Amino acid sequence: MVTFLAFVVTLGVLVIVHEYGHYRVALACGVKVERFSFGFGPVLWRHQRSAESTEFTLSALPLGGYVRMLGHGPDPVAPADRHHAFNHKPLWQRTAIVAAGPAANLILAVALYAGSNWLGVEEPPPVLGTPPAASLADVAGVRPGDRITATSRDGSDWSDTRSMADLRWAITQAVLDGDPLHVQVSPAGGRGERTVVLGIDTLGTREVDAGLMRRIGVSLSLGDPVLGEVRPGGAAREAGLQPGDRVLSVDGVPIADTNQLLMLIRGNTTSVPADWRIERAGQAMVVTVRPGSVTDRDQRIGRIDALIGRMPETETVSYGFGEGLARAARHTWEMSALTVKMIWRMVTLDASWRNLSGPLTIADYAGQTARLGLSYYLGFLAVVSVSLGVLNLLPLPMLDGGHLMYYLFEAVTGRPPSDLWLDRLTRGGLAIMIMMMSLAFYNDVARYLGLH
Repeated sequence: MVTFLAFVVTLGVLVIVHEYGHYRVALACGVKVERFSFGFGPVLWRHQRSAESTEFTLSALPLGGYVRMLGHGPDPVAPADRHHAFNHKPLWQRTAIVAAGPAANLILAVALYAGSNWLGVEEPPPVLGTPPAASLADVAGVRPGDRITATSRDGSDWSDTRSMADLRWAITQAVLDGDPLHVQVSPAGGRGERTVVLGIDTLGTREVDAGLMRRIGVSLSLGDPVLGEVRPGGAAREAGLQPGDRVLSVDGVPIADTNQLLMLIRGNTTSVPADWRIERAGQAMVVTVRPGSVTDRDQRIGRIDALIGRMPETETVSYGFGEGLARAARHTWEMSALTVKMIWRMVTLDASWRNLSGPLTIADYAGQTARLGLSYYLGFLAVVSVSLGVLNLLPLPMLDGGHLMYYLFEAVTGRPPSDLWLDRLTRGGLAIMIMMMSLAFYNDVARYLGLH
């Protein structure tokens, strides 16, 4: 029920704000707005103050909405009403009315991000665990317990890093642009801060996935290698391991943290026995552990059926009014640029079309963030609002960007596109939209079934 309600609220807020942008600018330009509808199909509820005012409706299919303006369709306009008709307004006014919808979504995103910044979220700090051998972080000299305090793309313009989310965002942007990432590192003791460079530009890929993040080698510290629950019938129980055991070394290799121990366990896919030196109640002893193996996402990994380490500690990350608003505006711009880059890379086949998500994924994330709290849900709404604003600016008929494309043609040539070309472009745009929606829905189902 939480997921359903969160999804309905998400759709309602984003669609209404988008259409309200069109509505307010249309009224400001003197255009008569005949209907403001949330949803499509049969009307379930309507309200109209007078015969000349706008009719507000709630329709049966709540997967969008629309604003119907006088003169924005095939119906003829009476000569007496032409001064209130959309298609009789100057080009700049028509452009402003169409662009107002996406602009409203981007303005909403700034407000939502700002609200999340002001309320604050609980985030794990950017304290790193042991990087995999030969990863970028390992080559750069990152060590367990290092804390990232700032990042930079050029080594001179630095951005504070207050959470692991900040660090992952900086890495994602560097990957998509193919740039190295400069990071300021503070050791666990707090002395000897240094700057290292992650050679992200040497990876030869701009596809952001779990495999790439392992090659970069930046992972959240999971604490000391201490065992928690030991499950019956597993390799840990058979070896005699107990909750509270601290792992000191595996086959003579010292274990610095949980991250390093998990890498060794998962890498043992052939159940080769290993000698673990552990500390139990102040006494050191050696036990032989033979990990089992399972398939996880088409990859074979070792496992011992025991909990290791601890849940990362979190810190409240919040900002004052001015800083929170400035960060919101900057993050909205960065998210918009990232969305455009990802769309272009999918079009040029440099990125997988699996990145395209549909309503099922949106509903899932809406429910998850709503359960986490208001700040997380506001951040999620902001992400979807940015996506909606940017996607609507794509130069596809049926979208606001398609109409803006027509107006650009009119501005250059002095005349609108012919009815023949409008019909052809509309048919082609509709086919592209159906294909994209079908692919997004397929991706949703494939993720649900574990195929992606």
